[in-house]
Amino acid sequence: MENRSLVTIAECSKEKILYMLEMAKQFEMNPNRQILHDKVVATLFFEPSTRTRLSFETAANRLGARVIGFADPKATSSSKGETLKDTIMMVSNYADIIVMRHYLEGAALYASEIAPVPIVNAGDGANQHPSQTMLDLYSIQKTQGTLENLNIFLVGDLKYGRTVHSLLMAMRHFNPTFHFIAPDELKMPEEYKLYCRKHHINYVEHTDFNEEIIADADILYMTRVQRERFTDLMEYERVKNVYILRHKMLENTRSNLRILHPLPRVNEIAYDVDDSPKAYYFQQAQNGLYAREAILCDVLGITLEDIKNDSYYE
Repeated sequence: MENRSLVTIAECSKEKILYMLEMAKQFEMNPNRQILHDKVVATLFFEPSTRTRLSFETAANRLGARVIGFADPKATSSSKGETLKDTIMMVSNYADIIVMRHYLEGAALYASEIAPVPIVNAGDGANQHPSQTMLDLYSIQKTQGTLENLNIFLVGDLKYGRTVHSLLMAMRHFNPTFHFIAPDELKMPEEYKLYCRKHHINYVEHTDFNEEIIADADILYMTRVQRERFTDLMEYERVKNVYILRHKMLENTRSNLRILHPLPRVNEIAYDVDDSPKAYYFQQAQNGLYAREAILCDVLGITLEDIKNDSYYE
């Protein structure tokens, strides 16, 4: 049987990505349907989450599914020593699909190999975050009118930032030019730069962050320096406030520039930026609902045609 799990965005073709974005567009026009009225969605979050968990659960509820799961592994049998395999196999008895976030890189792939139901990777350590990438792509497409030939600036934690790793892989189909802006301690890992070279993705690296450098950006993708990924807190203290985007830095930027952030923010975007028409991070989070509705349906075998025809609507 075909494994319809979504573990990494690298597995998605250009056609598949555009298909999913069209599905998200349909859900934005009408997010409330009963397509999943006979389904149970399990959300297993072994790591803290606000937007991802709530938007997946909202997506399931708006599509008529029932939701089970947990947001705190301390309240589950994993705190008693139950293995990930046993947890996955047990929950598979109760749910039609499992949305899982885990602190270990590769955990989602492992789960997809053993589970009898599809797995959606809601983030595995510093590795991948494919559902975030889908909503990022939808946000970029909505604000720019295209995904092709864009200047995308990635700022901050490029070492541990799973959102930027996934976005980089997804954009390989659309001829982007990336600018990686990070301190030496948090620069883009060599494996992703190798990926860029292999797929002929143009990129430039910077350590400075100022008005002149970002003047040509179409998308400015800010990231939080993630304290939870650091084993050395002294290193975290050195880099946590290196880059802060302020409103005055936007004066000479392109009119089409939009600022994205996977959230939560700490202080890498000053609050005076929120009033700028170029700030798009809260709308970006809203787009997560539509993108995740599309993901749940696609993984469960519901097609774009089904959605357009409302053939599952009750």
